[in-house]
Amino acid sequence: MSESNWGRWGPDDERGTLNLLAPEAVRAAVACVREGRTLSLSLPIRGATSSPAPATVPHLRGRPLPQHFMSVDAGDYAAGARPIGAGLRMADDAIVVTPHGTTTHMDALCHMWAGDELYNGHPAGRVRSYGATRCGIDKAGPVVGRGVLFDVPRLRGVRHLAAGDRVPAADLAACGAEIRSGDIAVVRTGWPLTWEDSPEAYWAGQPGLSAGAGRWLADRDVAMVACDNAAIGGLNERQLADEDLGDDLHLILLWRHGIHLAEMLWLEDLAATGRTEFLFVAAPLVIEGGTASPINPLAIL
Repeated sequence: MSESNWGRWGPDDERGTLNLLAPEAVRAAVACVREGRTLSLSLPIRGATSSPAPATVPHLRGRPLPQHFMSVDAGDYAAGARPIGAGLRMADDAIVVTPHGTTTHMDALCHMWAGDELYNGHPAGRVRSYGATRCGIDKAGPVVGRGVLFDVPRLRGVRHLAAGDRVPAADLAACGAEIRSGDIAVVRTGWPLTWEDSPEAYWAGQPGLSAGAGRWLADRDVAMVACDNAAIGGLNERQLADEDLGDDLHLILLWRHGIHLAEMLWLEDLAATGRTEFLFVAAPLVIEGGTASPINPLAIL
């Protein structure tokens, strides 16, 4: 497999390996559905402007938390909000979310790069404060394909991996899941379970894929990599990656291979089913020039 997917789908490509999810791949993925049961793989977006609710959901320390508040509610009615019609009232709300590090989300190909070029050689100067005019999340489109679960804690016989764990390619291979070109690789570390112990436990670092595991997945031509940790790769206690640029997972997957990433999934319900193959469905919001979007990934069994 090439060290890069630049030029593989032409000089104007902004979707990377999502190009692999052609109609025939989607039709083949539907064959994974045997029960018709659907599971959400998303953490909740829980927030308010005047309560500690966001702190009850895993997130990286210091990141702006989701803000969700009612813009029209009973208090507004008491202040004289107009009724819609005879006997009818309306509630409305507003939400502010910074996806990276605070909720289940999908990274765009413009999220990270090295030098002066984005994925596929697009100029990095196209990423500005008003958004990215190249490789934004609005270019990704819906993701529908065969999901494959790599349950590393189950392989090792532990509840969750340790903060310092960097999953080698050998562990992914040992999970026994058959991986094919165009699959969505879903990797469980179990790390969200540490939030039940305390935020400090969650913030002590995070397990993740090693650079070798990232290359192993890229060599198998996956369409997307999704994980229940916050960065696909591991993080130290300062919530930073220790790898150098050559081994950085975001650069290996997003930048070199055009593989979109989905982070901070909730995989415990899926893991409990014992299923390793399923139909994976996710759709990012069409945020023009966005570096990411909240998603609610689904596993259809």
